[in-house]
Amino acid sequence: MTMTFQEACAAVCAPSTMFEIQETEVLGIPTKVFAGTPPNVRALFALAAARTDEFIIFEDERWTMPQVLETAGKIGHLLVNELGVQHGDRVAIAMRNYPEWIASFVAITSVGAVAVPMNAWWVTEELEFAIADSGSKVVLADVERLQRMQGSAPGAIAATVAVVRATGDGVELPEGIIDLDKALADLDGVTMPDADIGPDDDMTILYTSGTTGRPKGAVSTHRAVLSALLAFAARAAVAGIREPEDPSTIEEGGAPQTAFMLCVPLFHVTGLVPVMLGSFVSGAKLVMTYKWEPNRALELIEQERVTNFVGVPTMSWDLLEADTFAERDTSSLRSVGGGGAPMPPELVKRIDDEFERGRPGLGYGMTETNAYGPQNAGTDFVDNPTSTGRPVPIMDLKCTDPEGNVLPIGETGEIWFRSPSLIRGYWNRPEATAETIVDGWLRSGDIGHLDSEGFVYISDRAKDMILRGGENIYCAEVEATIYTHPAVYEAAVYGIPDERLGEELACHVMVKPGESLDAGELQQFVGQHLAKFKVPTRVTIVQEQLPRNASGKILKRDLRDAIVAAG
Repeated sequence: MTMTFQEACAAVCAPSTMFEIQETEVLGIPTKVFAGTPPNVRALFALAAARTDEFIIFEDERWTMPQVLETAGKIGHLLVNELGVQHGDRVAIAMRNYPEWIASFVAITSVGAVAVPMNAWWVTEELEFAIADSGSKVVLADVERLQRMQGSAPGAIAATVAVVRATGDGVELPEGIIDLDKALADLDGVTMPDADIGPDDDMTILYTSGTTGRPKGAVSTHRAVLSALLAFAARAAVAGIREPEDPSTIEEGGAPQTAFMLCVPLFHVTGLVPVMLGSFVSGAKLVMTYKWEPNRALELIEQERVTNFVGVPTMSWDLLEADTFAERDTSSLRSVGGGGAPMPPELVKRIDDEFERGRPGLGYGMTETNAYGPQNAGTDFVDNPTSTGRPVPIMDLKCTDPEGNVLPIGETGEIWFRSPSLIRGYWNRPEATAETIVDGWLRSGDIGHLDSEGFVYISDRAKDMILRGGENIYCAEVEATIYTHPAVYEAAVYGIPDERLGEELACHVMVKPGESLDAGELQQFVGQHLAKFKVPTRVTIVQEQLPRNASGKILKRDLRDAIVAAG
């Protein structure tokens, strides 16, 4: 007889096991934690040093774990001994997914500095803001991000900038910019500098879209990130007990090595925590893509025997719809899914039906939870395709009314999380922190309910936010940019349904009397100030005031309904 979910959780988290749970005080609040949580992420990388196998596959490059850790040691030496980085200093990473991104992250967090991943989509103003807001002392960048930073006014970016892959691309770097490849080539025999890092020291600052027009830096400690990693591992152990693989389905020679396809950005919490960091000690290898292209992804899945595909649901759709899907061998896949957006029930069914061994999976996490949250996978997901699943006991959930009162099971309200994986707050944003984290509970801003079996169902969002292909976009941020256009009188940004991306960005704009503006001009203007994914694809220009309710609030739902009805 199959164990219930609760019985499996109890077995996995029992006393004296790897995932034993105990209570301790974290940042002044009694908190359930895993007893075996390492003291800091440096200990995680020390465990990974026992590996000698290939760890990163990137295009035609193959990096072993010793190569990654050796490069990280050199970067750590450079940061501390030549660039003066000290404990608690912020160091930004502004580059696309490269092996050096991972080595840079290992180095920064191993020397006790705080890693600040920058969104690779960001344009000049966004990069400039986050570097200044975080107070980053050093920026480790690629050539494209350097070029964007050079668009800043002189002196606007005070950080030291070091650039990867400039030598191989034959790029002449401006004076004062460090060629990281050359600098590392001159460092022979150096090792990672020592560092004394406490579990509640800051480890990362990940920027999230802002409700008031500017991104907020979500700050996580070493304990928070490691707690999330252990929670993902515990959840996998629960799934392994409840749905062990049928020995008759294991191919000759045994199951393939665990291999994650890393096709989501490393600056996203999903790519960073469960995929990249989770692979360090699990024995998994990372198959990294230069850019998302479904036929290329299928080729790599076949070639590298990828077992776990983690992306936003649109990527799973893309795989199934790719013209080479039928001819590619995807039998190595055990899990197909990810997070970042709801997964339509039809997609859940197609994954289960059309992949030979791959089962559907979905995680409901946030930057503020270090990606960990309720998860749904396998038979549970097929049987409950509209649910985002259940968490292991390290995380508590509740559903509240607008006043914060806990609602009975089945009633709809705002979902709150409590877990050691939560951020400690927002960087230099005490008011935003107090609004989001209340007595150790994190308000998700999502509306939903819990059922009697603990399944979580999300039905709406309390925040004025759009989820486009896994990217969170706050309407206020886009509106704030639109309002800076001299011809704009008022604007409303909202989401409209999109079959592939989940939601697409749309806006209504009223121009000032006597002014003119067309959609293309507005889109070009927004694209100069914000990343491409924040540029509205549907723009409606009007001469009259936008519809409002009695309190003067623009009726976005009415605008959206009219656009959807018009097709």
